Amino acid sequence: MDQKNIESRILEWFEHFHTHPEVSWKEYKTTEKIAIILDELGVSYKRFDDLTGLVAEIGSGEQVIAVRADIDALWQQVDGEWKANHSCGHDANMSMVLGALLYIMGRDPSKRIRFIFQPAEEKGNGALSMIERGAIEDVTHLFGVHLRPMEELPLDKVAPSIHHGAGMFLEGKILGIDAHGARPHQGKNAIDVIAALHQILKTIYVSPFEPHSAKLTKIIAGGENLNIIPGSAEFAIDLRAQKNHVLQQLQESIEEKLLGLKNLFGVEITWEWLDLAPGAEVSSEAEAIAAQAIIDTIGEASLASPVITSGSDDFHFYSVKKPELRATMIGVGADLAPGLHHPKMSFDHSALKIGAKVLAETVLRA
Repeated sequence: MDQKNIESRILEWFEHFHTHPEVSWKEYKTTEKIAIILDELGVSYKRFDDLTGLVAEIGSGEQVIAVRADIDALWQQVDGEWKANHSCGHDANMSMVLGALLYIMGRDPSKRIRFIFQPAEEKGNGALSMIERGAIEDVTHLFGVHLRPMEELPLDKVAPSIHHGAGMFLEGKILGIDAHGARPHQGKNAIDVIAALHQILKTIYVSPFEPHSAKLTKIIAGGENLNIIPGSAEFAIDLRAQKNHVLQQLQESIEEKLLGLKNLFGVEITWEWLDLAPGAEVSSEAEAIAAQAIIDTIGEASLASPVITSGSDDFHFYSVKKPELRATMIGVGADLAPGLHHPKMSFDHSALKIGAKVLAETVLRA
């Protein structure tokens, strides 16, 4: 298949995925579409009885190089309507990986190349489901790819690595005592606890040289009757750090603060930590392979510095769970605006062919 036809197919696949988004763990039709594409290409793959996503493989030999594409969409409000939406660019990631597959097939690789189409990246635990099902067994190198917002990379610039930060969420409940609005002394006001929590998050200190943040992202308290002081409330905290050990430090400090608030206000507070996404553990070897592939594919002027971002991605679970794995995620500039996860996110579609070519060359060099 010539280059023009490959580029046409990449755009065709993107348009399909973009107009048929599915949220985490429910990527049924997306998985089926990928399977249909692989059947048309004569590529063997493995599906799972209890999970969306699939794992495909081409080539032969002892060495196994893997490529990962995330396949889920976000659930968000777009023009007043709640719907699945590919505002994080996973439609682009799938299309670039499938495009790389086409480029690689035309060059008869002398090794096995595995393609991991992974569900539920947005939930932070899709990678773990693939690891549990043997997706990286025998794999020496793993590569990912992701579009970057304009403030990180412009069109025609490609970075050999993305250094994501670590992130996780806390969901909690406060159980105090309701009271009449005229008799606050008879209750235990959950809003007082929430207000104190908001302030106390600002008193958690780590080194100012370590990027980090902790903030409330959900508060639910009170009902229709405005003369009732609510004893119960729900809340959530979004926690971020550039390094994994800093995230752990923040987590421990927040738990200590919550115990202090529980004793101070005489209420019950329960919480659960959810959706840990570890910070990047980038292999210098894999990064160097990607950098040379960028230079050879689109020129040295297009090689960008590694991207440092506060965003997170569960891609890094692969290298955390298998430390000997040499992994990196390639960042592709696409003039993407207003930003990732914005309901009206858009980008220059010519970036898709760039990402596919660079990824193919990277895999062949590994």
